[in-house]
Amino acid sequence: PGVQAGKYDMGMAGMTVTEEGLEEVNFSESYATGVQVVIVNKDSEIKTVDDLFGDKNYTIGVQTGTTGDLYSTWDIEDEGLGTVSRFNKGADAVEALKIGKVDCVIIDNEPAKAFVAENEGLKILDTDYAIEDYAIAIKKGNSELLDQINAALEKLTAEGKIDEIIGSYIKAE
Repeated sequence: PGVQAGKYDMGMAGMTVTEEGLEEVNFSESYATGVQVVIVNKDSEIKTVDDLFGDKNYTIGVQTGTTGDLYSTWDIEDEGLGTVSRFNKGADAVEALKIGKVDCVIIDNEPAKAFVAENEGLKILDTDYAIEDYAIAIKKGNSELLDQINAALEKLTAEGKIDEIIGSYIKAE
């Protein structure tokens, strides 16, 4: 909303390119790929992502406003296949999983790995829930800034700087 209103020139903090987002803002070329994964208790009856689309009607924990929230709402809750329980922080969703208030948590892969490492008894399912492109959001109509950002991204990618930056902040698998 801040980008749309012109309060900010751009937004770039793991902004996921979605059809809905494209209606509101322009996106740069993608600079990284993100993966949404599912965290479960090690003894969970949920063995694959496909289990979430069955007839068990699971409760899914998510961080409010994230793509995990959006995708599970569209794919599962809106289809009557389960319930989405929203939390202010990913850590709160994980705590709810540990005490049995939710059956799983859908969240970005990197924080998921950290949560699993910090909390014994949890695991990440082998199958990804969603793969998404990250890009920079720019107010519609600001094609000059969009062109400048895309040119900078192209240069930084060619020089290997994007991979270097991502590698500094996101641990490789």
